[in-house]
Amino acid sequence: MTHRSEKDGSKTHGRDRTLRVGALARVEGQGAMYVRVRGTHVEEVRLDIYEPPRFFEAFLRGRAHTEPPDITARICGICPVAYQMSACQAIEAACGVTVDGPLGELRRLIYCGEWIESHALHIYLLHAPDFLGCPGAVELARDHRAAVERGLRLKKAGNALMEFLGGRAIHPVNVRVGGFHRTPAPAELAPLAETLRVARDDALATVEWAAGFEFPDFAHGHEFLALSADRYPLEGGIVRRGAGPAFPVAEFERNVVEEQVPHSTALHARFTGGGRYLTGPLARYSLNRDLLSPLALEAADRAGLGPECRNPFRSILVRAVEVVYAADEALRIIDAYEPPPRPAVPVPPREGTGHGATEAPRGLLYHRYDLGPDGLVRAARIIPPTSQNQAAIEDDLRRFVAARLHLDDEALTRSCEQAIRNHDPCISCATHFLDLTVERS
Repeated sequence: MTHRSEKDGSKTHGRDRTLRVGALARVEGQGAMYVRVRGTHVEEVRLDIYEPPRFFEAFLRGRAHTEPPDITARICGICPVAYQMSACQAIEAACGVTVDGPLGELRRLIYCGEWIESHALHIYLLHAPDFLGCPGAVELARDHRAAVERGLRLKKAGNALMEFLGGRAIHPVNVRVGGFHRTPAPAELAPLAETLRVARDDALATVEWAAGFEFPDFAHGHEFLALSADRYPLEGGIVRRGAGPAFPVAEFERNVVEEQVPHSTALHARFTGGGRYLTGPLARYSLNRDLLSPLALEAADRAGLGPECRNPFRSILVRAVEVVYAADEALRIIDAYEPPPRPAVPVPPREGTGHGATEAPRGLLYHRYDLGPDGLVRAARIIPPTSQNQAAIEDDLRRFVAARLHLDDEALTRSCEQAIRNHDPCISCATHFLDLTVERS
């Protein structure tokens, strides 16, 4: 809903205006937008996250060290693997165990499935309607049926990969600390490979399709933050900054602090030395572009993506390139797959603190667990990408509005909603914690 200023007149530039959207559409979770303009000055911008806090860190306390992957998967039905992988990493680090080799490759493979299904959902059903003048996915399917069918086929391929390795596509049940409950034989992967070859072709067509969209002229100035490793980051790496020194995942909380703001049930994040940052596809691509597969790199070049991308509206292109990479990488892993000697390595409990971080579709996802000598969780910390990006989203809105005050309220509000959807916010993921003070007389 848009609230117009009480002042009338055909000119919008130079008058007081208030824009409100009580419930953002085509995002996951419950959030609102508020923008107040005084004359030619954007006075206040808020991404209001009012979804109730979910307190996952609190009820993880006292649980066995084997339980966080299954519990945290319930934080999100779109990216449960991200939570499982980050939780597994952190628990295994606390217990002094490293999972690599074929088991590590299988973890990367199921993560590829999540990237494919999540990015396809965002590209086709949430973000593309903005570029094609459609109010939603239903209208998009009516006017661009072939494209939407391609998007659904892509999402189905990602879901099939997650279901095959995870036991089901939503909240997989085959993932466990130390590896998996069951691992596949090579022959079982053959039908999946054929599905992924079709998905890779669909992904290349998606890049070409999205490259034809018209993108507003806009660039952000946020510092990038993403994992970086010896290959394009999914399931691990060190934390790399665009302008500062890289640091190990175990030092994440020394470099990033979270703060509560009055208008959000999710915390905002910033660097300890000050300054907002952006995580997610733009950061991943800009800091790791050279690690894309040759096919994905070629697709990026054809789409006109340079060494880095700072236009949030072009994030749909970066996601499309990452789908190409995920399908290509999944096929590489399947082709080279050798069954592990056992489905999981032992992870006996011990007292300690472990840190884990992986690249969820929306950006870096950090977990930290403090374990007691009995293996019970004494404390947990989860920092999802959307909460890290909130300050950057609000800054984008502020500068985007300031340059477009000539638009009428309806057009400006619609553009602001699109600017929020650029980041594919997963609001439910972000609403974990709330400081609460109880005063009694």
